[in-house]
Amino acid sequence: MGNTFFILTLLIIFFHFSLPSFSMNLTTILTDQSALLAFKDHVIHDPQNVLATNWSSSSPVCNWFGVICGSNHRRVTALNLTGLGLVGTLPPHLGNLSFLSLISITENSFHGRLPVQLSNLHRLKHIDFGNNSFSGEIPSWLGSLTELRVLRLYYNNFNGVIPFSLGYLSKVEELSLYGNQLSGSIPSSIFNISSVQIIDLGTNMLSGRIPSSLFKCRKLQLLSLSTNQLEGSLPVEIGNLNMLQFFFIGDNNFQGGILEKIVNLTLLKMIDCSLREIIIFVGQIPPVIFNMSTLSTISFESNQLSGSLPSNTGLWLPNLEELYLANNRLVGPFPMSISNASQLTTLDISHNFFSGSIPDTLGNLRNLKRLNLDVNNLTSSRLSFLYSLTNCRGLEVLDFSDNVLISGVIPTTIGGLKELQSLSLGDNQLEGPIPSELCQLNKLGFLVLSNNKMSGPIPACLGNLISLRQLLLGSNMFSSSIPSTLTGLTTILILNLSSNSLTGPLPIDIGNWKVVNIMDLSNNQFSSDIPIGVAELDDLSYFSLSNNRITGSIPDSFGDLRGLESLDLSRNILSGEIPKSLEKLRFLKYFNVSFNRLQGEIPGGGTFRNYSIESFKGNGALCGAARFHVPSCITTPLRNNKARRKLIRYVAVALPIASTILVVALIVIVFRTRKKKETLETQEDFLPLGMWRRFLYRELHQATNGFNDSRLLGSGSYGSVYKGTLPDGMTFAVKVFKLELKGASKSYDVECEVLHNIRHRNLTKIIGQCSTNHDFKALVLEFMPNGSLDKWLYSNNHFLDIQQKLNILIDVASALEYLHHGLKTPVVHSDLKPSNVLLDEDMVAHLSDFGIAKLLCEKDSMIQTVTLATFGYMAPEYGSEGIVSIKGDVYSFGILMMEMIMRKKPTDEMFSEEMSLRSFVKETLPYMLNQVGDTNSVSITRRKHLSANNSAFLILQVALECSVEIPDERLDMQEVVRKLEEIKVKLLTDME
Repeated sequence: MGNTFFILTLLIIFFHFSLPSFSMNLTTILTDQSALLAFKDHVIHDPQNVLATNWSSSSPVCNWFGVICGSNHRRVTALNLTGLGLVGTLPPHLGNLSFLSLISITENSFHGRLPVQLSNLHRLKHIDFGNNSFSGEIPSWLGSLTELRVLRLYYNNFNGVIPFSLGYLSKVEELSLYGNQLSGSIPSSIFNISSVQIIDLGTNMLSGRIPSSLFKCRKLQLLSLSTNQLEGSLPVEIGNLNMLQFFFIGDNNFQGGILEKIVNLTLLKMIDCSLREIIIFVGQIPPVIFNMSTLSTISFESNQLSGSLPSNTGLWLPNLEELYLANNRLVGPFPMSISNASQLTTLDISHNFFSGSIPDTLGNLRNLKRLNLDVNNLTSSRLSFLYSLTNCRGLEVLDFSDNVLISGVIPTTIGGLKELQSLSLGDNQLEGPIPSELCQLNKLGFLVLSNNKMSGPIPACLGNLISLRQLLLGSNMFSSSIPSTLTGLTTILILNLSSNSLTGPLPIDIGNWKVVNIMDLSNNQFSSDIPIGVAELDDLSYFSLSNNRITGSIPDSFGDLRGLESLDLSRNILSGEIPKSLEKLRFLKYFNVSFNRLQGEIPGGGTFRNYSIESFKGNGALCGAARFHVPSCITTPLRNNKARRKLIRYVAVALPIASTILVVALIVIVFRTRKKKETLETQEDFLPLGMWRRFLYRELHQATNGFNDSRLLGSGSYGSVYKGTLPDGMTFAVKVFKLELKGASKSYDVECEVLHNIRHRNLTKIIGQCSTNHDFKALVLEFMPNGSLDKWLYSNNHFLDIQQKLNILIDVASALEYLHHGLKTPVVHSDLKPSNVLLDEDMVAHLSDFGIAKLLCEKDSMIQTVTLATFGYMAPEYGSEGIVSIKGDVYSFGILMMEMIMRKKPTDEMFSEEMSLRSFVKETLPYMLNQVGDTNSVSITRRKHLSANNSAFLILQVALECSVEIPDERLDMQEVVRKLEEIKVKLLTDME
């Protein structure tokens, strides 16, 4: 009885003290729950339905996805929602999460300003808001979060100055603010933080000088100030940062000496002082730099550095992988000892004044991939160093052009450099023939031998180098004719054979060079008519046949070369008239047909209004406007009614005949257009990005108003796309990759690898690219004014009828047919969905975003991957086993067809594990014609209504055949294209 009374007393005491505590904990966790539910309400797009399906008041907060609670007090201590693609704003309620120590929402699309209530979170140690779209100024109240260790606000749209108050974060270890639009000077206060290890302020618009107080950051390991507008000289105090390992200050406006201030940084691994626009640092490179054994990258490009390199360069650099010294004023001999830097992969000393012999010991650099020695005064006895380079089996780029003292014959050992992609030997004194062994370089995409003394015929085997994009053999002494095999280079972009002694006719298959942009065949001895195939070169912008023996007339079909900017046919034996069709060439800036035997009227319309007599002189029978200094053209009127009646009779007889011919011609054109879809095979080997225009970061920054939200076209898994406009009026789309995302850099490489090798009217066209050394990669794409298919399907103010939908489907199917069946190495897109289908001004569809595309080797029909496509569109075998094949694209296309007809996303809330979009279509298809389809797809009249519904029915049947579960039972894209074109023919027939 006594024991029972004692236990009962203890229980009363326990409940007396614990119930208030329990009640308090329950109240405070409800506060956290309320704050997080408010956060959920402010998310307007949750593509993976993580919050929608997981964050519910029916389950404990601490079990919610991304939420971590403390083990003792059971309060929310961490919120991690990284990389979910969420769109929305941050609510003030987050300020009630009073125990929060970590918040990470990087790699989403949150926008707006940071709520001031976050200043209440005094326990915060880690803030990661990087890779979002936050705007406004960086709030000064961040300085009150004195427990903060990590502050990451990179890649947003913050503007204004860096708050001085950030210097109050006395415990902060990382401060990453790069990739914003910050301006003004760097506040000295941030360099008063003794604990800081990483300061990255790169890619902003900061100005002024670097504060001298930075010497107080004794623990600093990374300092990046690159791509700003900083000026002045570096403070001498920088030499006190003896823990510094990574130092990036390139692309600023610094002046004066620099290198002598960093010689004490003995732990330095990477240094980038390169500049791309304004010349800055001067003086010699202190020899001690080349004794810093920890360095892996040295980059001093584009400065005014002078003097010579120390003779022991490379002896004490066992970890050096990249050395960039291009575009300076360095002199003296090539240091023989550089061959001791055995880990070197990139050596670029181009555009300097180095002299002396190129050492044969370069062959000791067995890891070498890029060797740029161009534009110097180097020599080599009989090109002996080339023999040693055969040890560099991974060499991809070799350039020693414009060293006028280099002479000799290209050795046959050049064929051993199997990985070579770019070979530039122009502007030297090379002699002899092109060795046939050069034709063994199957990955070669860039070959420059111009401005030498080489002779002999152009080897026919060059036609086997089907990866070639640029072939420059001009200004040599090559003879004979153009080998017919060269027309097999179907992806050539630039062809220059000018100023040789080439003879014979032009290749009859010249039209095979479908994507050639520049073709210069001038100053030779070609003698033939201009092949009609030239008019099929749609991308041709520069074409010169001047100073040859070309006969015949100028083809009227030249008027179809809509992108032509320069046409030079001067100094030949051309006869006939100048075609008036050339007036249609609105981009033609230069035109020269002087010194031929042309006659008739000089056209006066279009760009011909801008030309002078210089374009036409030396043709004795031309007439035209007085400004051309030629006789005026005399028109003879019909002299009498009898002649008029005779003319009418001729017209009456000729008109029916002409009509018949026109009909036949139209049939032939349609047939040829259909055949033209059988696109050419290309090679899959990766080529240098130099084939595209290289944009400067500042060009893109200015063209997009600092990557402003107002220019944002859309965001994807690995980057954002902005609309850009250059000063000359050129409009483009620029895809900026979020390199902090795991896989983003690889996505950039994949997209480059795929898109540089393919060309089709229904694929995205790349204009150029921009890649800085460390923190910025972007692709510049053709701008699509009508946006994405997703917008046209789901915006209230956009509308597609059934015929437009069918045309878009045929466009996308044609692109996939080309990727799957028109290439030697098939390409799997892997992420087909409406947002990746873009529409140009004519509503022609272009397939885009090849960031997770896959290249299938010839022996493979499928591969495995861990990169996931978009849920709802990916094939079952992709999601469950990671198997990627062209049949997976077919499945995705089937889902896309259903979505376009039904206007229902596969992720719509009406679908679940029990009922998918496909099963819904399959069950309702037999009686859907008048019940389910998109009402936007039908017309007013009954006949068109029935035709549209019937077409929708047939499209959905094809969609079901594309999306069956077993891959081998799906259609292939060639069958899909055929079926869709049959549906289109039936639709057009029914609607007549």
